[in-house]
Amino acid sequence: MSKYPPALQQLMTTLKQLPGVGAKTAERFAFQLLTWSDESLLQFSSTIAKIKEDVPLCPVCHCLSSPTGCHFCNLAKRDATLLCIVGSPKDVYAIEETHSYSGLYHVLGSLISPLDGRTLQHLNLTTLFHRLSEHPIREVIIALDSTLEGDATALYLKEKIHALNIHVSRLAFGLPMGSPLEYVDGGTLSRAFIGRQLF
Repeated sequence: MSKYPPALQQLMTTLKQLPGVGAKTAERFAFQLLTWSDESLLQFSSTIAKIKEDVPLCPVCHCLSSPTGCHFCNLAKRDATLLCIVGSPKDVYAIEETHSYSGLYHVLGSLISPLDGRTLQHLNLTTLFHRLSEHPIREVIIALDSTLEGDATALYLKEKIHALNIHVSRLAFGLPMGSPLEYVDGGTLSRAFIGRQLF
């Protein structure tokens, strides 16, 4: 039998689903929430309940957007001849912080991983190849994690995009092997962009 009331135990179990939150951290967060006012708790729960509605995915690039439009698809402010392919919306923000890139993005949403049941059907490829065939993109930069899944996905994309007579480059391999882009420091990521090579 749990030493906590059922509702509090359920809250801790839910909090432990967040990355990096273990039992002790979940306990600390749960007890902290108990000290909040009813108004603050209602605002917090409302924010969580509406997060997917208020932060939709752009139907074109699949980056995080807003009801007023996608910042990353603004052709007046971006270089429409460059397209950077990333695995996750988080990677877009990591790259933006380097100030080394001003082109467009395309988020795959996943990487090929047969062992985890993730195949080509789980990637946002239909919109990607539509963009490549309809827009004047002269270079595609593949900025995927330096992992087995990232490498497999990059090799597939390289073959398909080369067939469209578009230059393909990949971030320089100064990136640590096995490290997701979100954990790479800005200086390393910036140098990787500048040192990208034809792929």
